[in-house]
Amino acid sequence: MRWHATERVLMADETRSIGVLLTDAAGQVRFQAGSAGAAAVQAALLVRAPLSGSPLYAIQAGDASYVVLRLATGDGQLFLVRPESERSPLVDFITGVDFAFEILNHLLSSPYEAMTVVDGDGILRFMSPVHERFFGLRPGEAVGKPVTEVIENTRLQETVRSGKAEIGHIQEMRGVSRVVSRIPILRDGKVIGAIGQVMFKGPEQVHQLSRQIEKLRAQVAYYEREIANLQNRPYGLDEIEGECEQIQRLKAMILKVAPLDVPVLLVGESGTGKELVAHAIHNLSMRRSRPMVSINSTVFPVSLVESELFGYEAGAFTGASRHGHKGKFELADGGTLFLDEIGDMPLDIQAKLLRVVQEGVFERVGGSRPLRSNFRLITASNRDLEAMVSEGRFRLDLYYRISGVTLQLPALRDRIDDIPILTHNFLERYARRHKTSVRSVHASVFEYLREQPWPGNVRQLLHEVEQALIFCDSSQVTVGDFRGARAAAPGMPPPSGEAKGSMKKALADAEATMIREALAQHGGNKKRVAEALGISRSYLYKKLGEG
Repeated sequence: MRWHATERVLMADETRSIGVLLTDAAGQVRFQAGSAGAAAVQAALLVRAPLSGSPLYAIQAGDASYVVLRLATGDGQLFLVRPESERSPLVDFITGVDFAFEILNHLLSSPYEAMTVVDGDGILRFMSPVHERFFGLRPGEAVGKPVTEVIENTRLQETVRSGKAEIGHIQEMRGVSRVVSRIPILRDGKVIGAIGQVMFKGPEQVHQLSRQIEKLRAQVAYYEREIANLQNRPYGLDEIEGECEQIQRLKAMILKVAPLDVPVLLVGESGTGKELVAHAIHNLSMRRSRPMVSINSTVFPVSLVESELFGYEAGAFTGASRHGHKGKFELADGGTLFLDEIGDMPLDIQAKLLRVVQEGVFERVGGSRPLRSNFRLITASNRDLEAMVSEGRFRLDLYYRISGVTLQLPALRDRIDDIPILTHNFLERYARRHKTSVRSVHASVFEYLREQPWPGNVRQLLHEVEQALIFCDSSQVTVGDFRGARAAAPGMPPPSGEAKGSMKKALADAEATMIREALAQHGGNKKRVAEALGISRSYLYKKLGEG
């Protein structure tokens, strides 16, 4: 190298803020300018140089910090030194990250991002390689040209002029839409240039991101509404409707048992309101500030009941979430666990449930770490559990554990005098919800409803009343609006006493007729049939001879 030629070039930098130090192969100083001429700076440079593996690093000289770029010249080294304030983020970055140079180099040459830099006059000073290839330019070909001559529809020159950033603007370049940002660069409060960068390769990516955000917002809004509904829903004694002696006695027992924190077994046919009673007990207990977690043993296949109750660890089985899954026991900690249709629970799960009820300890599926949960257990069944115990289909020890207090819920046929008040309440709620003009019920309707068998109990009554309200064409509901009355053929005589047979047979015939009609109405979909009739699927399968 011709040292005097290099000196003449570098002399121009002597008055600039960047210091320059040039050494030969022996480490002797051959040129110095600016801040690099200070003895303390030179000492720090020459001491650190052999130790630094990165060409970009920071040094401390006295009370001042400096950012150093070290370049090999073939027969020496060139140091470019920039003074920085003590609290400079650049110094913190370079000092804290020993691969800072590689990061900066990646940002400038990344194949996934495109960057353009212009100076204060809108002249292009740098274009990342990926951007050059996009425009079909050779490396460095565009440097020194006005940016408007290189990039169509650019506004970088306007960013320099106005000093205002533009974020998320769509720019057409070579027939392709890009989402870009344009950011002014300042020095001492004055705009000295601007950076343009592609944020997204096309608006479709922004639209996709927007759709994902909107989907998440919708989900959050949905769960917020659900939580608000659950919090505002009374689920108290008033939800258990009726004025008959059986219902009044049931409410009195709920008031006594709710504060005791003992296991409760609810026994009654499907549709009698066992879940309403469970909620009332929970909301009148000391655990009402904690959640009540419900699970219906008939909803999940046998293979999933265990994972739903106990939860599972990540990778416990094929299809398991990679984050694992909390079970109902964990979720109910501090609150109440309501197990509906416990009579349908497999024996092996009964044994594991017994341990949890006794000790409050369980393990997730696929796990070995014992977990604890303190919950109050409320169970329900429409089966005769004592008979199942005798038949060996339900564990005796579990039965004694869950039946600390047993509450019997009356069937609707045993409290037919409540049918008028139930019907009126259903009508009022339906009218408020759907803004209907139906305001009353003809007296003959109550006599008609009292004569029905009601295998689905209160739930079935609600379903029938709602259907009658749908078909009602006047302000008053009549017998003709009900499905059973509509299905009867005009002019047909009532069945004779011999055809009726026993009450048990009449009830069975009525059930069979309703099930056949529901199967036809719902195209054989058994889940919908069970929901429409207000009975469990297991009961439906039993009636169909499949269970």
